[in-house]
Amino acid sequence: MDVTEAGSSLDSLVSSFNARIAEIQQLVVARNMYPASSISDLSAVDSALTALELQLHKIKIRMREETEAIPKAKKLIEASLRQQKKLQKLSAVIPSYVPHRVTKTTEATKCIRPEPGVEDLGFVSMQLEEPAPKGKKGRASPPLFYINADELDSVPPYMKQRLTLEKVNAAIDDMVTYAEATAQLLKAPHRKLTENLVERAMELKEIAATEAVKGKHFFLESDIKGPSLKHDHTGRAILTVLRHLGRISETRVGHHRVILLLRPH
Repeated sequence: MDVTEAGSSLDSLVSSFNARIAEIQQLVVARNMYPASSISDLSAVDSALTALELQLHKIKIRMREETEAIPKAKKLIEASLRQQKKLQKLSAVIPSYVPHRVTKTTEATKCIRPEPGVEDLGFVSMQLEEPAPKGKKGRASPPLFYINADELDSVPPYMKQRLTLEKVNAAIDDMVTYAEATAQLLKAPHRKLTENLVERAMELKEIAATEAVKGKHFFLESDIKGPSLKHDHTGRAILTVLRHLGRISETRVGHHRVILLLRPH
């Protein structure tokens, strides 16, 4: 029962009790004024007293209910305060911006021929989200770990400059998309590739076989085309911050600058 409703109900009982007392007082006065009618007056007084006893019984029950409800209310308040503290701790570590990533169809995947006899679902439908089969590295989806506000605050000001959490996490979206496109080319048999992609796929396989890259998800610096991560001052600052936070590392293979996606420690 709501506290306001309980209080109103209790006030109503008390008011009724007071009205009965006033009625008894009037009956006593009337009896003294008219002795001949004292018998009927006493009957009325008896009825009024019986009604008062009933009202008092109801008041006692209500008081007992309210008394029993107090410990429950205290426990509820304590539980609410504990939950509030937990939510405050969670809000401190959850990023204020969590981009909704949608798998993008890149120019590379558009050029991959579908499997003969299979509905035209496109190469993007390959199950990149499945766990890596045993004995084969680099088969699972690229890691996607956004940074949070505390991590960004820990980066030296000269390094992060005017970057925001939203810009950095949106750039992480782009990098995972590039890595997914690379993974698709690595897995695609040559017979599924158009002529202009066969040479690129072979080059990517050579890079993937190097010791520094083997078993890791990666993309090439030349793959960076936006929309959030670009070859500009902001893009370079984002890469610097992500290297500092352990989300990426870089290596050179031939004339290529290779960017590796890492899982945070």
